[in-house]
Amino acid sequence: MPTVERTEIYNTTPELFYKVITDYNSYPEFVDGVSEIKILSQKGDSLEVQFDLNLIKTFSYILQMKQTPNKKVEWSLKSGDIFKHNNGSWKLKDLGNGKTEVTYSIDVDFKGFVPKMLVNKLVSSNLPSMMQSYFKRAGK
Repeated sequence: MPTVERTEIYNTTPELFYKVITDYNSYPEFVDGVSEIKILSQKGDSLEVQFDLNLIKTFSYILQMKQTPNKKVEWSLKSGDIFKHNNGSWKLKDLGNGKTEVTYSIDVDFKGFVPKMLVNKLVSSNLPSMMQSYFKRAGK
């Protein structure tokens, strides 16, 4: 699947938005489908995080995360039971005056046959509402 990317401008600082996207343990509180998060290891700004999701079915995967404070979070798939690969990033650009340009990109491929309609729904159709959930969390 080609990379899906979306850019939005939010009325929040990069520091506050970064704090939300790197608070992995709170994802089950505001990200649809996330049932549990486990930080398996951390060394500086590199982490290994397990995501347990309950969408159409329950599945789990582990991402290798690389954080650049207040600028970027990148990830790549380490292991999982549904993805062949899952690479992506959040990029934050300070626009000044409490505004941040936020770009989310993801490139995933699934193991086995997954209908294109389902892939589009999981990846691109839900992208605007998923990004909005992070912004709402940053506004708290």
